[in-house]
Amino acid sequence: MSCVANSVCKLCRRENAKLFLKGDRCYTDKCAFERRPYPPGQHGQARLKFSEYALQLREKQKVKRYYGVHESQFRRVFAVAVKEKGVTGTRFLQLMEARLDNVVYALGYAVSRREGRQMVRHNHFIVNGKRVNIPSFVVNKGDVIEVAEKSRQSTRVLAAIESSKKRAIPEWLEADHATFKGTVKDLAAREQISLDIQENSIVEYYSR
Repeated sequence: MSCVANSVCKLCRRENAKLFLKGDRCYTDKCAFERRPYPPGQHGQARLKFSEYALQLREKQKVKRYYGVHESQFRRVFAVAVKEKGVTGTRFLQLMEARLDNVVYALGYAVSRREGRQMVRHNHFIVNGKRVNIPSFVVNKGDVIEVAEKSRQSTRVLAAIESSKKRAIPEWLEADHATFKGTVKDLAAREQISLDIQENSIVEYYSR
């Protein structure tokens, strides 16, 4: 599981974007990014001029922190996207969106991607009738994800379902909280990925 040593709220401020890393807190007036929308540190409010490389790096870091993965994992997904058909940047984001830990969060069965990753590792989810405990597992169109029978009355799962009412389920997914199931209707289209990101900058960063 990806480990963040410092405050995750500082990561949102560093990337100048709300990354929704802290569950319910991100939807309240306690959100650090809403209260202090500038980078942390004594020079956080200074006007800085970034080079092209720095801008590309920031875009890469933003996406990496949004999905909560390590650099090596991030590079592996990018390498897969490069080899596949279609626009590399779009395909890369589709693969990141299709990670099981992200899908569990998007369906409303975890309050954050970090919690979704932990719950997947602890055998709380079944994909197409088989238990899967690998957060990086990539789902495909038509896959059915469900909460394991023994976990359906878990306080964490029920709290996550309640919390998910504050946000919309992505159009490419269908959630049935009454039966604790979710279906992948299709791969995420670029316009269905809510993160404000210039994926071409990531492609250029890794193409140097």
